[in-house]
Amino acid sequence: MRSVPPSEASYDRMRLRQWARGAARSAGIERRDLLRLVAAASVAAPLAGLAPPAHAASAAPGIVKPLPPDVFTVRGTNAETNFAALRTTGLLTPAERFFVRNHTVTPRIEAADWRLRVWGDGLGGPAVEFTYDELRALPSVTRTAFVECAGNARSYYTTQQGQQGQQVSGTAWTLGAIGTARWRGVRLGDVLHRAGITRHAVDVLPRGLDDEVVSDGINLGHVRRPLPVAKALDDVLLAYEMNGEPLPPDHGHPVRLIVPSWVGIANIKWVGDIEVSARPLVSPWNTGLYRLFGPGYPAEGSAPLTRQTLKSAFELAPDAEFPARRRQVLTGRSWSGGAPVRTVEISTDGGTRWRRARLHDEPRRGSWVRWSADWVPGARGPAVLLARATDRSGRVQPDVAVHNAQGYLFDAVVRHEVRVV
Repeated sequence: MRSVPPSEASYDRMRLRQWARGAARSAGIERRDLLRLVAAASVAAPLAGLAPPAHAASAAPGIVKPLPPDVFTVRGTNAETNFAALRTTGLLTPAERFFVRNHTVTPRIEAADWRLRVWGDGLGGPAVEFTYDELRALPSVTRTAFVECAGNARSYYTTQQGQQGQQVSGTAWTLGAIGTARWRGVRLGDVLHRAGITRHAVDVLPRGLDDEVVSDGINLGHVRRPLPVAKALDDVLLAYEMNGEPLPPDHGHPVRLIVPSWVGIANIKWVGDIEVSARPLVSPWNTGLYRLFGPGYPAEGSAPLTRQTLKSAFELAPDAEFPARRRQVLTGRSWSGGAPVRTVEISTDGGTRWRRARLHDEPRRGSWVRWSADWVPGARGPAVLLARATDRSGRVQPDVAVHNAQGYLFDAVVRHEVRVV
C-alpha cells in the first residue's frame, strides 16, 4: 500500500441534485444524453433474445470460457445457466457452470500488473494504491453468497404475464442468471479504513476495468455503481478467489466485489479503482438503469435497486417428459435477498393443491437452499409444476409480479410446463 498523487485527469462525476433539473455531466455524459437514457429506460422495448435458437450457440462474443449448449444459453454478450445443468452440482455452482453477465467483453488482466486505487474527498489524505500481493496479504474472510442479475426471470413478465402492458426491455433471462459460490477475499471495510476513510464519507464508487459501455450512441464510461458507506463497511468483499481457486477471467479476475444479497450490478467485476466521496454519487447504473419505471412509480423511477427478491426454480429442462405412474423425485432451489428461506411448497396440478418440499441445506442469509419432492405423474398429457418459497421475514412468492418497464425483480411463481408420456 502506498500513497500516490491525485491524477490531473481524474474521473468526472455528477453531483446529486434534484432529479428534474439533473446535472451538467456524469463521467462525460451530457445532461441531454442522460435524460435521453432515462427516457429510453422508462419505455419498454422487446426483450433481447426472447426466443433462443433451436441449437444454442457454443460461444458468445467476449466470453473466455467454453459455453456448451447443454449448460448455457447464450444471450448476446451474456451466458445463462440452464437450470437442469445444476441438478448434480451441489450447493456451490462450479465456475464452469456459473452464468456470465458482461456489459462488453471479458478483459484479460494479469494479477502482477493490477492495481487498486482508492481515492476521493471522503479520505483523510491522498489516494492509496494496493497491489494484488498487498491485498492478498491482508486478513481474509470467506463467504458463501449468490450473485444474481437484477433482470433474472425477466422474460416471464411477457411469457407468463402476457397481458397488454406487460412488455419489458432487456436480456430475456429465464431463471438461470444466478449462481452461488464460496468467495474468499478482503473486507472492503478493512481496505477503506487502511486508505483513511473519514466520518464524512457518504458513498463509495467501485469502477470496473472492462471496456467503456456505449449504449444508443452514448458513452456511459466504465461500469460503476455507488454503494452507501454503511453497506460498504458492513459485509462487502473484495474477492480474489471463487470456490477455492483464483477468480476466472469471466468472473472478475483478479479482484471483484461481492455484495451479499444485492442485485448483480452492485458486484462490480475487475475492480480497478474506488472513489470515496463526502457527497452522494450517481452513475448511469443507479439513475436511468437499475431503478423501477412504469405505472405506479415516480417519473424519475424508484430508488436505486438494492436487495434481490424471492425466487424458486425446478432443476428441469423446459418441456421435460416424465413416464406416467412412475415415481419421480423433483428437485430445485429457492433463494431470497431479504431473509433466509423458511419453507418451499410445490404443486403438480397447476396450483390446486400445495405440499411441502424437503429442504436439503440449512437456510442461510445470502445463499440458496436445495429441495426435493416426490411425484407420481398420473394421466398422460401436459402438466404444470409450480414451486413457491416463503422466507423468514414472512414474504411469500406472489402469483403475479408487479410490472416495471425494464423487467427487474420478477418474483412470481413460475409455471414450469412438462409432459407426462
